[in-house]
Amino acid sequence: MKPTPFQVDALRELINIGVGKAASVLSEMVNYHISLQVPFIKILSPATLKDEMEELGRYQVAAVRLGFKGPFSGAAALVFPPDSASKLVAVLTGEEPGTIDLDSVRVGTLSEVGNIVINGVMGSIANVLKQSINYSLPNYTEDSIDNLLISESPDPNSTVLLARTRFTIEQLHIEGDIILIFEVGSFDVLLSAINSDTGV
Repeated sequence: MKPTPFQVDALRELINIGVGKAASVLSEMVNYHISLQVPFIKILSPATLKDEMEELGRYQVAAVRLGFKGPFSGAAALVFPPDSASKLVAVLTGEEPGTIDLDSVRVGTLSEVGNIVINGVMGSIANVLKQSINYSLPNYTEDSIDNLLISESPDPNSTVLLARTRFTIEQLHIEGDIILIFEVGSFDVLLSAINSDTGV
């Protein structure tokens, strides 16, 4: 099912609600004002997701992933290029980039940020559409985008929602990508839930 412009707008709004909640949680945690924006979202196939990410030059990435199950099931990831990951960890921990101390807290910091952002997004979708979703534990990895997508091994017919995210912290601009991979049929269930909620 190809989403209508209205459904795409509804999805963008749901993701914006989620990242807004995540930004509030992160701001309270670190005593910085953090804003997150979602400039655009795209609906892709797994094959075109790989092309999209390679065009951005993101061959080696830091990613936090978790699975979700419910009326719609799949996997979600927050993916950072290495420079953005390093800047984000440095500003959140107060450590200088490139120090040994920074490396030791990198995994924990990015895992926590990824968990908060992904749960914010999935939670907003579940709450607004009145659905119940269960999550797996977050998993942190650093790998090439090729290997990352292979490890997810999505069905070629599954649907990918790619949302560009921009973190603004203390005048620093950090980019990442929220990737939601919906199992075959699950994206249609999500669109139907949007229609039911809005009376379309």
